[in-house]
Amino acid sequence: MPASPHFADVSSGYLPSIEAKLQEYCQFDLHCPEVLGAAIRHSLLAPGKRLRPLLTLMAAEACGSDPGVALPAACAVEMVHAYSLVHDDLPAMDDDDLRRGRPTCHKVYGEANAILAGDALLTLAFEVLARDVSPPKAAVRCCQLLARGAGASGMVGGQVDDLEAETQENWGASELENIHRRKTGAMLEVSLLLGGTVADADEKELAALGRYGRSLGLAFQVVDDLLDHLGDEAALGKRTGKDTERGKLTYPGLLGVEASQQKASDLVAEAIEAAKEFGGRAEALVSLAQFVLQRKR
Repeated sequence: MPASPHFADVSSGYLPSIEAKLQEYCQFDLHCPEVLGAAIRHSLLAPGKRLRPLLTLMAAEACGSDPGVALPAACAVEMVHAYSLVHDDLPAMDDDDLRRGRPTCHKVYGEANAILAGDALLTLAFEVLARDVSPPKAAVRCCQLLARGAGASGMVGGQVDDLEAETQENWGASELENIHRRKTGAMLEVSLLLGGTVADADEKELAALGRYGRSLGLAFQVVDDLLDHLGDEAALGKRTGKDTERGKLTYPGLLGVEASQQKASDLVAEAIEAAKEFGGRAEALVSLAQFVLQRKR
């Protein structure tokens, strides 16, 4: 792999603007119930990697744009991600008590308010895109891309099949990849395409972003499975080993640890190869891909 700056150094140039914009979007009017606003802020502003909004800003920059113009789209994709985590943590789904080192939303505010906070985050994402992305043609395209990536054929569909896999004894590698290309990969890919769309990227650039995102998205999930299998709970900020306990289909469980590590490495190499389309502007994307392979949480 080509050498690149440390991810922490690269991301530090983008994160302050992301955090400030998310804070701005969490200022609600008096019609928003206090408990709902608090639940939204608890979930959206919790310390996190901000991987998806980073991808959006980095993609815009790789396509020759000022990353600042992609901030609304970056925040919108983080809102959808936060909503998905709130709902995933519910007892009817993954039943988690801890997220990002803090009690999950439903543990603090109750299940009903957590569901409604997730609903509010999802709808806020599309309000932000429609209102704050310009020109209008780009806003419409961003709404379409995010809806498709987050919807029945993307993230939500992948989540449904992930739950279904717990009771399927004959599902194997192809089914697992199909789940995670939608459950995790679709939202990582759309994060990049939003950045490219705001930057008015051409078809060749958008295709390269798509290839990068598909490889990176699957690599991220393989590493996620490995961390659940091998990782440290304190470092991760969430309970480990739960996938094995629930009988979930995972890469280490299916392929073994060593083969899973090799698969993740191969996928990251594919992502970096796709990023070469952007020449010297690919540095941040390369750094992020390497971080996915090396991450501990």
